[in-house]
Amino acid sequence: MRKYTIHSKYLIFAIMGNSIGKFFKLTTFGESHGIAIGGVIDGCPAGLELDFQIIQHQLDRRRPGQSKITTQRKESDEVQFLSGIFEGKTTGTPIGFIIKNEDAKSKDYSEIKDAFRPSHADFTYTAKYGIRDYRGGGRSSARETTCRVVAGAIAQQILNKVGVNISAYVSAVGNVKLNKSYADLELSLIDDNLVRCPDNAIADQMILAIEKTKKEGDTIGGKITALATGVPAGWGEPVFDKLHADIGKGMLSINAVHGFKYGFDSVHIASSKGSEVNDRMIDASGKTKTNFSGGIQGGISNGNDIYCEVAFKPVATIMQKQNTIDAAGKKVEIKGKGRHDACVVPRAVPIVESMLALSLVDHYLRSLTNKI
Repeated sequence: MRKYTIHSKYLIFAIMGNSIGKFFKLTTFGESHGIAIGGVIDGCPAGLELDFQIIQHQLDRRRPGQSKITTQRKESDEVQFLSGIFEGKTTGTPIGFIIKNEDAKSKDYSEIKDAFRPSHADFTYTAKYGIRDYRGGGRSSARETTCRVVAGAIAQQILNKVGVNISAYVSAVGNVKLNKSYADLELSLIDDNLVRCPDNAIADQMILAIEKTKKEGDTIGGKITALATGVPAGWGEPVFDKLHADIGKGMLSINAVHGFKYGFDSVHIASSKGSEVNDRMIDASGKTKTNFSGGIQGGISNGNDIYCEVAFKPVATIMQKQNTIDAAGKKVEIKGKGRHDACVVPRAVPIVESMLALSLVDHYLRSLTNKI
C-alpha cells in the first residue's frame, strides 16, 4: 500500500465536501460504526417552533430494522439536540445534534478489512485518504444520511409555513414499475405498505421482487419520485446555482444514487419536438397547460409543481462470492456478511424528501435577499 506523508496543503482539502447549502447550511460528521453521527445546521431562522414528533417520524421511516425487507440492524435513531433550540423554538444560532450508534457489529466486516468490495467505495476512499475504516464503510456508509433527515425535517417545517409541501414515493423496484403520473395517484397511501409505493397492487409485486432477491443473496435497484407543491415562481439563481442543478447535486450526493432527472414525466424530452413539449402559459401566475419542465425554467421555479426522479443502483455488498483484489493487489474471493438492505429505496424515501427540502429551503431564503 502506498505510504502517505501528511502535508499542510492536504489538511485544507480534508475538511471539504461535508456541507451542503449556502443560506441554510448542513454539515454532517461521524461514521457508521463510530460512537455517534451528527450535524450542525447553520442559517435556520430564529423563532421557528419545532415539531419534534415530525422529526422523529422521518427518522423512523429511514431507520434500519423497520420491516422484513430492510436490514435488521436495530437502531432507535433518537436525535439529541445540543444547541440552537430554546423552549422548543430555534434561536437563530447553529443547531447541533447527535444520533448515537447503538447496534454496530464491526466484526461482521473483519473478513473484508483488507479486500475491496466490487462497486463499493472501499477502494476509492482508500485511494483518496490512504486509510480505510472498513467497519460498515465508515464515512461512506448510508448511515450518514440519518443526519440529512434531521435537517430535512426542519427544512420541511420552514417550507410548510410558506405553503410548500414535499412528498416522495417508490416508483420502481427492478423491472416492477409504477407507470402512473403522480397526479393520478393517491399519495396518502405512500406509507400503507412496506415499500412505500402509493399503489398497493404494484407494491405487493415490489415486495415479492425484494424478497426473492434477498433469498438469492443478491441486491436490486429502484427509483423514487419526489414532488414539491406550492413553490412560487422566482426561486433559483442564474447560471451556476440553478434550482434544478442544486436539487440534482443533493440527490446525487445520496449513497447509491446513480441517476437524476426532473420534469418530462411520460415523454422523452431529448427525442421530442418543441411543439410537443413546450409548456404553454395560461395565466399571469406562471401556471402552464402542461408541466414537462417540472416546475423549473432557466434554473428558476415557474410556479408549477416541481417533480423529479432519483435512480438507485443495487447495493454493492451481496451475499454471494465475488472475485476482487486486496490492498496488496492480490486476487481474492469475498462474500458479504452481516446485515444489509437487499434494496435501499423503501428506506431512502425520507432521504430523498429531505434533500429536496434542503435545496428548496436554501433557495427560499436566498429569494428573500433578492427583493427590497
